Amino acid sequence: MKLWQKNTNVSEAVEAFTVGRDQEMDMYLAPYDVLGSLAHIKMLESIGLLTTVEWKVLSDELKSIYREIEAGHFTLEEGVEDIHSQVELLLTKKLGEAGKKIHSGRSRNDQVLVDIKLFLRSAVEQLVHNINNLFQLLQQKSEEFKNDLLPGYTHLQLAMPSSFGLWLGAYAEGLVDDVITLQSAYKVINKNPLGSAAGYGSSFPLNRTYTTKLLGFEDLNYNVVYAQMSRGKSERIVAQGLSNIAATLNKLSMDCCLYMNQNFSFISFPDNLTTGSSIMPHKKNPDVFELIRAKCNQLQALPNDIILLTTNLPSGYHRDFQLLKEYLFPACITLNSCIDMMHLMITNIKIKHDLLSNEQYKYLFSVEEVNKLVLQGLPFRDAYKKVGLEIEEGNFQYSASVNHTHEGSIGNLCTQQIGEAMQRAIDEFEFEKFHVAIESLLR
Repeated sequence: MKLWQKNTNVSEAVEAFTVGRDQEMDMYLAPYDVLGSLAHIKMLESIGLLTTVEWKVLSDELKSIYREIEAGHFTLEEGVEDIHSQVELLLTKKLGEAGKKIHSGRSRNDQVLVDIKLFLRSAVEQLVHNINNLFQLLQQKSEEFKNDLLPGYTHLQLAMPSSFGLWLGAYAEGLVDDVITLQSAYKVINKNPLGSAAGYGSSFPLNRTYTTKLLGFEDLNYNVVYAQMSRGKSERIVAQGLSNIAATLNKLSMDCCLYMNQNFSFISFPDNLTTGSSIMPHKKNPDVFELIRAKCNQLQALPNDIILLTTNLPSGYHRDFQLLKEYLFPACITLNSCIDMMHLMITNIKIKHDLLSNEQYKYLFSVEEVNKLVLQGLPFRDAYKKVGLEIEEGNFQYSASVNHTHEGSIGNLCTQQIGEAMQRAIDEFEFEKFHVAIESLLR
């Protein structure tokens, strides 16, 4: 079944090529397509294009379909082109003529748009929830290990003392900025395109403000042409947000791969969280971190993939947009799985205590010794030269204790302030607003 089909049968080759993986991808959109239809028919009833009786039976049946989807019992039948066609087919089979009326005043173009925006809105919420779980864990571990010193590196050369608390806390604060970048994406997708139809509006007296309220969107995509132009743009902005999170996970994964290496031996994990070798019985491989690293490298390419799909398109709808779903939908699932696995690993991390007592790390304390001389009144450049000559001559003497007190340093991690920053970032989403609207729509 195709919503657009008349009396001409399309070539099977063309049909197979153009449908592609759309049925598979549309299963992600199934619950959101029903929600969009529930809002649309309520609006149609309010402007007299559906009777109250028609709206009631359609609404009841759509809610029944929604429950089937939520229970995992919903499928797209063989030969049905997409989720919109399947829902309309089910309604028409059950309700006859009333089922054919739900498409009045809309196009598949704005149906897909509203479905995608509702999907991405929920996907962002789930991501924020998972990021916050990892953030809280990193903060907990940061405090737990704040007194355990760790070598700090620049250019992969020994630089200055760090700590396990400072290291893990850095990634916690990085996630705050990642959530802030998601706020922009959320603001872009939390606008209602429904009623823009094929991109040029409708001669029906649609009440787009009403569907905006019913679906819990913050605002409208007002200009109907721009509503269609937001396709591709919305996905690209969300992809950039995903990419930022992936970059944070990628760097943490690389650190863990290095620090697990026997030449570092800074951290370790239980045997059941590592893998072995088929030939070397001693191996404990960081496969989880390597796969997170690889998957997150792919996710960092996602914005570019979307740009290349849409970069030379004029205004209006184009079938190219269909392929965006194949990139973005699985990416949301992949990123959530990477966050979950990182949470599992960091929960079980073991650190090596008293690392910097080893003399191989003594030059980490050269700056500490320079600073001590400066505090005694020696100009910095003279203190730097004095310690440098002692190192060259093999006479360097040092203390392996540090006293860093300024904000964000080893002795003052500002864990509370970073936690408050994350909470402020999460609060700005106001997810509860759309939950209230959706719950009301489903009642």
